[in-house]
Amino acid sequence: MKFYIVDVFAEQKYQGNQLAVFTPDRDITTEEMQQIAREINFSETTFIMGKKSNGSYDVRYFTPDVEIPFAGHPTLGTAFVIWKMLEQSKPNKVILNLPVGEIPVTISGDILTMTQNAPEFGFQLSNLEEVANLLKIKADDIADLPVQVVSTGLPCLIVPLKTYDALTRCAINHESFQHFIDNTYKCNLLAFYVENNSKVRVRVFVDDPGFVEDAATGSANGNLAGYLLKYNILGSSKVKYDALQGIEMNRPSLLQVEASLEKETYTIKVGGKVFSVAEGIWS
Repeated sequence: MKFYIVDVFAEQKYQGNQLAVFTPDRDITTEEMQQIAREINFSETTFIMGKKSNGSYDVRYFTPDVEIPFAGHPTLGTAFVIWKMLEQSKPNKVILNLPVGEIPVTISGDILTMTQNAPEFGFQLSNLEEVANLLKIKADDIADLPVQVVSTGLPCLIVPLKTYDALTRCAINHESFQHFIDNTYKCNLLAFYVENNSKVRVRVFVDDPGFVEDAATGSANGNLAGYLLKYNILGSSKVKYDALQGIEMNRPSLLQVEASLEKETYTIKVGGKVFSVAEGIWS
């Protein structure tokens, strides 16, 4: 079967978040897809399972360890492969069918943008010492804002920080994070610092075994956009800003976020560029 490797939310090749996209030309089991994702060992690998009569595409997402219902950079990267490789750059919109529902991706020039589901706001954590311990920082580094679980399809615990220095010092405490997953809630961790109303710095640590840092996380940044709107952190019900991620990993990423909250209705769009790196045949 054919496969493609792309860099998502990048400004040039070898930046952003890597993604492998497969187009199976035969029956393939869930077990084999999981084995391939483990062999590739990117944060996600996707499989385009076919085109439906309405023009949308069924897609499945896998981390090296588990199938997941939604993620941001796989959505943009897979839509790019469909648009450029399978549809010869003809449509300006691609619809992916995922367990969380239909996710539309629009293409305008070299920017792909996905519209995410409305955010769901979960529980808040009041024990800042516990939260700080997860990220090996001090409780005093955490801003006076809610530490809360938010999800537009893939949940994360959002941790607001007072300074960029605190963000650079974040490092996952494996033992504490595993205890949190086992006893509190299984989700990714997102720490952020607002540099100004047009620039937010972000780091995301995933909840898979190993707890690696993610270079660019569209789903988590969609969660963050909902959080910023809910608590009016940027001072407006309509926000447009760049989310900078992956700097500390030497995989700089740029996510363009545009979101609004009007009459209790959230609209969240996350976009960026995608670069083709390689393609081949999986034997």
